[in-house]
Amino acid sequence: MQRVHLQGIAKSFGATKVLEQIDLTIEPGEFLVLLGPSGCGKSTLLNIVAGLEQPTGGRIHFGDRDVTDLEPDQRDIAMVFQSYALYPTMSVRRNMGFALKMQGLSTAEIAAKVADVAKLLQIEHLLDRKPAQLSGGQQQRVAIGRALVREPQVFLLDEPLSNLDAKLRADMRVELKRLHERGRRTTLYVTHDQVEAMTFASRIVVMDKGRVQQCDRPEVVYAKPANRFVAGFVGAPTMNFLEGELALLSDGPALRLKENLLPLPGLWASRGLQVGQKVVLGLRPEHIGLAAADDVGTCPGHVVMTEPTGPDLYVRIRLAGQEVTSRMSPGQAPSPGQKVALELDGKAASLFDVADGQRLN
Repeated sequence: MQRVHLQGIAKSFGATKVLEQIDLTIEPGEFLVLLGPSGCGKSTLLNIVAGLEQPTGGRIHFGDRDVTDLEPDQRDIAMVFQSYALYPTMSVRRNMGFALKMQGLSTAEIAAKVADVAKLLQIEHLLDRKPAQLSGGQQQRVAIGRALVREPQVFLLDEPLSNLDAKLRADMRVELKRLHERGRRTTLYVTHDQVEAMTFASRIVVMDKGRVQQCDRPEVVYAKPANRFVAGFVGAPTMNFLEGELALLSDGPALRLKENLLPLPGLWASRGLQVGQKVVLGLRPEHIGLAAADDVGTCPGHVVMTEPTGPDLYVRIRLAGQEVTSRMSPGQAPSPGQKVALELDGKAASLFDVADGQRLN
């Protein structure tokens, strides 16, 4: 297992800057996920680590070795692509063993390694089939197996599950997590799917416009997003945002939205925040709930629409002239048009700067 260190990585295509000053360290055996919208630079960064693209600036180290100028086959990596990239005329067995053959391993060594990985991935019965005879999920297992047999120091995956249907994606998420827990290979994984990121990652790197917006454990990225972009990108449904002024009631802090005061029990100013300061309040849908009665400490609202999803009910509510989404249990089920009293969980609230969107609390 190798530590991967990226120092000052930049990349431009002509006048277009794709990556700017990326500094990251992937610890040995860590599963680091690059998460962000299309065009944020995450796949370009992965390709630079792989040696498929050269950085415009910065250096890449695998352990103590500077690999910035080395070809991909000199970096001891294995990569799994979104498109599987299997050789259509070769059997699964030959697809998995081809790289080992190019390395000069004996037939017996290749057969043993392929058999071990096939057993691990439960594809022994597929070894003599061609890719065209396999389902999408089976092809993806073969692509992963082809990478695993090489026993690389660094494992790179570029949206490998995006071509699978929802059930297969869920199944493969479980399998990939198990594989990593068994082998503990240093892994860099690219995705725009936040469920994958939250499932796999030791740490998540959220990227936007070629920059790292936040790098932390999944639970920290979710609960304490570094800025408004991260808060809005991570989480489904997205975080609710309300812009107003901090206020102080007799029983605690609140947010003033025009003529409305929204109590925020559990929240209090930190890092120099002051009463009257303009802020953007961020609350996850699960932190807006129905109150037992419309009394002190609650906020009046009315239901606009409901979206049942099975285990959860998403309720769109008009609150202080703005719409917010609340995650409720199906048993609560308020009706469209119904007036409700809401409780806002101030302990879980995020406050962001109005101007630059950075976290304030």
